[in-house]
Amino acid sequence: MVWEIPTRSGGTVCVLLLLEFQSEIDEWMVLRLDVYTGLLYQQLVDERKLKPADGLPPILPIVLFNSEPRWNAPTSLRGLIRLPVASPLWQYQPEMRYYVIDEGRFPEQELKGRHALTAIFMRLGHAGSPESILDASRDLIAWFAGHPDGPPVKRLFRELLVGGLERLKGTDTLLSIPEELEEVMNMLAWNVEKWSQDIEQRGRRDGHQAGSRDGEARMLTRQLQRRFGTVPEWATGKIAKADLSVLEEWGLRVLDVGSLDEVFSDDA
Repeated sequence: MVWEIPTRSGGTVCVLLLLEFQSEIDEWMVLRLDVYTGLLYQQLVDERKLKPADGLPPILPIVLFNSEPRWNAPTSLRGLIRLPVASPLWQYQPEMRYYVIDEGRFPEQELKGRHALTAIFMRLGHAGSPESILDASRDLIAWFAGHPDGPPVKRLFRELLVGGLERLKGTDTLLSIPEELEEVMNMLAWNVEKWSQDIEQRGRRDGHQAGSRDGEARMLTRQLQRRFGTVPEWATGKIAKADLSVLEEWGLRVLDVGSLDEVFSDDA
């Protein structure tokens, strides 16, 4: 993209905007952007859109990251180059830097204070509850109402809204989803209380199952220690990965078998 930005002196400056969308952390991102920039400049030169007197237009590289965990890759090319701090070779090293927008770093309350389509987009993409999605969708409808000539992206926001609901519900067959964004929001408003209760009940159920599994793992470990002495690392690894039913089966075997290997044997 090319932005033409007015300057305070009354002129304009053209900026090449490089947008890179990422759902995974890429440690080599700054190198990729450096390559893209070089290829773009070379294309402008080859197509004779630039004369030596023109120089090169400035660039603004932006990485938009929308996943977990938080972005921690180097944002400067020099962060990838292995040289001692005092090395005289630094003056010859290429320089490249980009600006990263890590969506998950923005608190929901901060985004709510920004009445911009981009902020609503981030809120929908990182909503932690049906209530948060409903709140963001109300602001979304209000935004479109106030910007009738805005960008034609309602379909995109419908898909984002539906994806967020499916992620929270933990299913790919949520409901029959309407085609219009406004109808999706109405459906959400009608069902949000029930969905919140379902999610809360599922969380309690999962927490209870996790607690039962951890308790059974601790009990099995104590049984093995009393019967066979120190439990080796390979055995603790198996215990850590096993589900509740397998742990219960191993706990019964401890009473009957004569060795540690037999407890975990597939043929026991």
